[in-house]
Amino acid sequence: MVVPNVYLQKVYAGFLGMNAGIRLGAPVEPTEWTPEMIRDVYGEVNGYLKNYKIFSADDDANGPVFFIRALLDDAVDRELTPQDVANAWLNYTREDIGMFWWGGDGISTEHTAYLNLLRGIPAPKSGAAETNGLIMAEQIGGQIFIDTWGWLWPNNPTKAADYAEIAASVSHDKNGLYGARFIAACIASAFTNKNIADIIESGLAEIPSDSTYAKVVHAVRDYHKRHPDDFWKCRSYLEKEWGYDKYTGVCHIIPNAGVCVLALLYGEGDLSRTIEIATACGWDTDCNAGNVGSIVGTLVGLEGVAAKYRDPINDTIVTSSVSGYLNILDIPTFVKSLALLSYRVREEVPPQWLIESYKEEEIFFDFILPGSTHGIQTNLPFKTILKANDGMGFKSPGKLEIVFDRMYEGDKSRVFYQTFYRREEFNDEKYKPTFAPKAYSGQTVSMQLYLEKYQGSEVFITPYIRTTFRKEIVELDKIQLKEQAWQKIEFTIPDTEGSFADEVGFMIESPSSLTNRCFGKLYLDEFHIFGSSSYEIDFSKQAIEFKSVTPFAHHRGNWSLKDGRMIVESDTDCASFTGHYYSKDAVIRTTFIPTKGQHHALVFRAQGTQRYYQVGFDGEGKVSLHTQNFGLHCLKTVEYGWKIGQRYVFEVVVRGDEIVFSINGENILNYTDSTWSHGMLGIALSQPGSCIIEKVEVRES
Repeated sequence: MVVPNVYLQKVYAGFLGMNAGIRLGAPVEPTEWTPEMIRDVYGEVNGYLKNYKIFSADDDANGPVFFIRALLDDAVDRELTPQDVANAWLNYTREDIGMFWWGGDGISTEHTAYLNLLRGIPAPKSGAAETNGLIMAEQIGGQIFIDTWGWLWPNNPTKAADYAEIAASVSHDKNGLYGARFIAACIASAFTNKNIADIIESGLAEIPSDSTYAKVVHAVRDYHKRHPDDFWKCRSYLEKEWGYDKYTGVCHIIPNAGVCVLALLYGEGDLSRTIEIATACGWDTDCNAGNVGSIVGTLVGLEGVAAKYRDPINDTIVTSSVSGYLNILDIPTFVKSLALLSYRVREEVPPQWLIESYKEEEIFFDFILPGSTHGIQTNLPFKTILKANDGMGFKSPGKLEIVFDRMYEGDKSRVFYQTFYRREEFNDEKYKPTFAPKAYSGQTVSMQLYLEKYQGSEVFITPYIRTTFRKEIVELDKIQLKEQAWQKIEFTIPDTEGSFADEVGFMIESPSSLTNRCFGKLYLDEFHIFGSSSYEIDFSKQAIEFKSVTPFAHHRGNWSLKDGRMIVESDTDCASFTGHYYSKDAVIRTTFIPTKGQHHALVFRAQGTQRYYQVGFDGEGKVSLHTQNFGLHCLKTVEYGWKIGQRYVFEVVVRGDEIVFSINGENILNYTDSTWSHGMLGIALSQPGSCIIEKVEVRES
């Protein structure tokens, strides 16, 4: 087994650099935070400005993660089009919440473009200057959602720029597109170019030489040549000649492009210094620091990502799409998926080890990427020290090293993967992330453990989960570890009784005495969660968090909890989604009490707000099966006399292409269709109305 190739490592480093920049710049993003105010409050920027419990979702990461899914959903075997990316916007975004800034029609460029798409204005007209006006078209969003296109096309800045322009054209135009081209080209060229000057030149080669964007790049570059030792002078120059007073709107791309080039030049290829300068300069700090972090992270690789910026990320970010399952993002897994996508679009064969290292539909952590931790945590860092170890693991390089420090009888530490998040763990509600569990009752958890004990008595581990409702620890059978050998540990996630597991892992303990305390190392590799689930959603054990009922993500409508039931009321069509994004065959059962309106449906195999099946009441005396594919299409309708205010148990059995729907145990509708092969579950009202939903049950097969 070889060490992962340089390409994958650079994508990993670039993605870490992007998120480090976002996290660094986010606390001082609003316009109140001038450079003077940043210096007054924080002094010199040389590390994260705030210690987040968990850093909340950010549009600068949401866009790069989800808009590239256009290549997974639509442009699978052909070139990308603007409408493909527009479809990704519509499919993964919940209206008026999350994903990007909902600042108002005609104020927020992204909000305006989204509404244009809903109005039937296709991309790229949805983002064109002739549609929205030049000022709106040239706001900063053109360059902040495009980092992944640069990583997709290593060493090919033209192709990266072309794809970035296609993606950005959904919402932006003119200099907004040139910014997308410039940043993506810089990222693509950073794989092989050795210095910042050459990278900037590669970016300039992909935009019109007479554009305002090119002019601000040249202006900053020329100023840097005259004043190479003081970035503050350059920042003052930008304020005077290229400031927000000259380029209006909420957040114009041109002043911020100047800051990006300033930070790249004065940062001199040092990732930490580059994102620190971008943050200190003010304006759109998280966007600018994120973009330059992507470029320089790709340039310097993993060795250039400082521990002070990498460690707090712990390989995990959260996002705010409609899929709560996808919103818990493991960075090494994501960059592997991005690399495999890159091999596909470049029509190259990926290395076999990379194929084996990535399991799209499951949780699989092999620690093969240098320094990776996959978000594994401990509740007791005083006794249990976690660190990456790039030495040989179970079958390949990489493992997680767990140092247990002088444990004795009564000590017990937990090592776990967090599979669900709650509002209490966040400092703010930025971009309203919502979550569906990454692990479910009935699934199998397996891992490889290797014990290297230096002193003390035997070492035991106890597999466990923690439930999110009452934070109860559910312990399974205790296991004594063997020494100096890899040992496979496997267990089934127990029934969480309507709640969910938010921790899945194991406890470490030893009966050692105070005079012979247990000291040593434990290595973890191939942490794997897989298999069919069997679980319930008990609404008496849920809460309203981030404007949604846990564990759902709502798209339109008013959703609430009352008397242990979920209630939806809406004056438009609406839907809500939860569950494993890659769920396939299952029996899904819930109880509906329609209280108003004519359309109440159970959703299954949902791949977003615009791609799913729904089945249920469809007007007076009718039940219908629909497929949603950017518009509802009726597959089959049957007669069924239902009434407002009565309780109905809906059950859908879906296996392969076969769909069977029953109400109160009576078979109502059978159909065969292959449109959607997997997806989430949920609830939908196709027209205004209201409904009460009781306990949901899922049995995968």
